[in-house]
Amino acid sequence: MSEARVKARDPARRARKESVVAERFGVFAECLLTGVWIAVASLGVVTYPAAFAAGARHLRRHTAHQGGGRREFVRDFRAAVRGGWLAGLAGWLAAAAVWVDVQAVRAGLPGGPLVGAVGVFALIGLAVAGLRAAAVWTPDAIWRDLLRQAGRRTVLDPAGSFLVVGGLAVVALSAWFVAPLAVPVLGAVVAAAVAVEQRYRNR
Repeated sequence: MSEARVKARDPARRARKESVVAERFGVFAECLLTGVWIAVASLGVVTYPAAFAAGARHLRRHTAHQGGGRREFVRDFRAAVRGGWLAGLAGWLAAAAVWVDVQAVRAGLPGGPLVGAVGVFALIGLAVAGLRAAAVWTPDAIWRDLLRQAGRRTVLDPAGSFLVVGGLAVVALSAWFVAPLAVPVLGAVVAAAVAVEQRYRNR
């Protein structure tokens, strides 16, 4: 190959590499922005499943180069919250039950540690299933069916579920060190759930 051809190809390679880096950084920035949207939409207490579902659909559109922005997020959120608020209420009830278990452990009741550990692991499993359900939500989906199927995938795909748990741990650590960091990181957790579901479909 002549020296002229090598020189001509080098700028092209650099341009492709820069394009890939710019695209990945753009996705990362979009995840952080989506995390802020999710946090705001979750202020309704029981609206967090709908917020995560709308965020996941936004990121799916963005990675597929289908456009979409804040208006589409709001529209998806309104559609998801119709049935999603019941899932949000159920999540808070589960968290309250685990809190009671933890209090039993602290009170030194017989069997308390075992019950507390089971409750904590069950709550983590529910959180993972909820995120995996939100990751595949569509406007015509029924939340009950989404959660049932997501619970099945949570058990059948332990590797993917572990990745989602890792994302939740990052949010918890971010909130522990610098609380405001947990807000944009929520978008990264949703992106992880979307990637896990895509990985599961490709298997």
